[in-house]
Amino acid sequence: MGLKVVSSAIISFSLLLLLASTAKAQSNGVFDVTKYGGKQDITEALTNAWKEACASTKPSKVRIPSGTYSLRQVTLAGPCEAAIELQVDGILKAPVNPDQFKGGHWVEFSHVDQLTLSGSGTFDGQGNVAWSKSTCSKNKNCEGLPMNIRFDFITNGLVRDITTLDSKNFHVNVLGCKNLTFQHFTVTAPGESINTDGIHIGRSTGIYIMDSKIGTGDDCISVGDGTEDLHVTGVTCGPGHGISVGSLGRYPNEKPVSGIFVKNCTISNTANGVRIKSWPDLYGGVASNMHFEDIVMNNVQNPIVLDQVYCPWNQCSLKAPSKVKISDVSFKNIRGTSATPVAVKLACSSGIPCEKVELADIKLVYSGPEGPAKSQCSNVKPKISGIMSASGC
Repeated sequence: MGLKVVSSAIISFSLLLLLASTAKAQSNGVFDVTKYGGKQDITEALTNAWKEACASTKPSKVRIPSGTYSLRQVTLAGPCEAAIELQVDGILKAPVNPDQFKGGHWVEFSHVDQLTLSGSGTFDGQGNVAWSKSTCSKNKNCEGLPMNIRFDFITNGLVRDITTLDSKNFHVNVLGCKNLTFQHFTVTAPGESINTDGIHIGRSTGIYIMDSKIGTGDDCISVGDGTEDLHVTGVTCGPGHGISVGSLGRYPNEKPVSGIFVKNCTISNTANGVRIKSWPDLYGGVASNMHFEDIVMNNVQNPIVLDQVYCPWNQCSLKAPSKVKISDVSFKNIRGTSATPVAVKLACSSGIPCEKVELADIKLVYSGPEGPAKSQCSNVKPKISGIMSASGC
């Protein structure tokens, strides 16, 4: 009998210790990873803190305080019981060796409603070694390197004040999301880094990218199939390959792209400015209602591009034209300097010519030896209004 009493007392005491530990770990809905044993490598601490916060029936916050931490591959998944925020004020460092990753991400947020990712922190992908060994510049089927951050099936989300640095692959991938906003978001990687798109969006609706700074080795923002209602405003882009819709038509059964609004942005020292691109001789698709307005170009190669013979690495067939239908496109009040003589190039499909393309108030200057800026158009008759400094179309 005495042993049962002692045993019960021990169990009760252990339960009290567990409850006390949990209470200490979270205070006022804030779950601090350092209270979960997170010191240098915080992978397990973050995972445990997230699980407890996600189970809370009241809005909660997981906090990573200032400091430098190692973080291995992690998935932070929902659904959660209430709104949840991850506040990162520290520097998170990914494993250097790409072989330590399974799948295509370093940090993934999945199936969460009312997610906020905030703080002054940095996700450092430590991509230098991966870039030096990458074959992505020559191999169109390159894959396998991890992206810094994935947002998969997030609804009603906000990402603000966070920096992503030197990803091994895309910095951010957005898939299947609805109502997700990036604000005061920073992407940083060298201009020579390979395949390091800033933010790639696919099959998502209601995405806003606002007042953000993106400099990288590939597209600052790239738009994949199934993207609808995308708003990009107040973004500075460069170095990089510009802001791109596509490439489209590379895969079967691609979803339509519609409602792309890029406004009040500055693009500097990039390989392209604003661009729409589709592959020839592959698969069909539709892209419409795309508008680029109030854009400043500073020393940009190819400031305005609509390219339906997009063929990187010369590894595609040009035997047949692109099967992607492009319509209702406008470029308005695009101004600044072009680093190449052809400031406007609209190369549409000979099989399905572009329709309802408008150029208005294009004020692009080229001061090189080939003469003033010019425009080239094929398989399209754009409506031209206002100033058109690049003659030819």
